[in-house]
Amino acid sequence: MYYTYVLESLKDKSLYKGYTDNLKRRLQEHNHREVDSTKYKIPWKVIYYEAYLNQQDATSREKFFKTQWGRNYLRRILKNYFLKAEHP
Repeated sequence: MYYTYVLESLKDKSLYKGYTDNLKRRLQEHNHREVDSTKYKIPWKVIYYEAYLNQQDATSREKFFKTQWGRNYLRRILKNYFLKAEHP
């Protein structure tokens, strides 16, 4: 199984999109400063993920999430999450 995921930094609320074959392990790597691009914004939490049987499908979806269309899609489907975060 392969996962496309979105993380949110609890430090500055920034988002990170990626893919992996082991979501639990990958989150630990992010939070233990083992990923150069995310090590300065720990801690991270998973706010969204999708599961795929095929690696190419997961990487295609990751690339989509990194486009403006993908960011808009995530904003739309996580609308209530982001509204709650703004107004606890």
